[in-house]
Amino acid sequence: MRAENGIGETMIPVSGFVTERLAIPQIPSMTRVSMSKKFFIKIVTDPDVDQRKCVVGIACAAQAINDGQEVDVFFAADGVKMIHADYIKGINEQGTLPDGMIFGMLKVITEGASNVYCSTGSQAANGVTKENADEMLLEGYSDWMTWSGPPGVIELSAASEIQLVY
Repeated sequence: MRAENGIGETMIPVSGFVTERLAIPQIPSMTRVSMSKKFFIKIVTDPDVDQRKCVVGIACAAQAINDGQEVDVFFAADGVKMIHADYIKGINEQGTLPDGMIFGMLKVITEGASNVYCSTGSQAANGVTKENADEMLLEGYSDWMTWSGPPGVIELSAASEIQLVY
């Protein structure tokens, strides 16, 4: 049993006797504070070659957003297919993921990422231009996507703390 004297000193009874007053310094309680990290996630793998890697990249981006992290995503090279509406519909129809899961993860990214960039040149190499994007890309892309190239990659990666490349 400890007895406080009201001025930050504690008396500790030992064998029925109270010891001398011991000064107990105030030690601030250290509680775990979740500090947000800034992630840069780049999707560059061709999903026709390694679809699982692309889906894992999408899942990690969505998880980081759901965990309260600040996330920038850049789709480049053949990874740009991961925001093609018909391509994503095809992934959903394959049945390798629970129905709608890929759409749900992409919705988390398009609504929750700080920035979503896409390589203009990589899209062009895959048949998508600014002129036909309305017919090709996920719905609402113009609200959440920025057309870019190497300058965007450098800008987002330089501003990040953690980079993940899929």
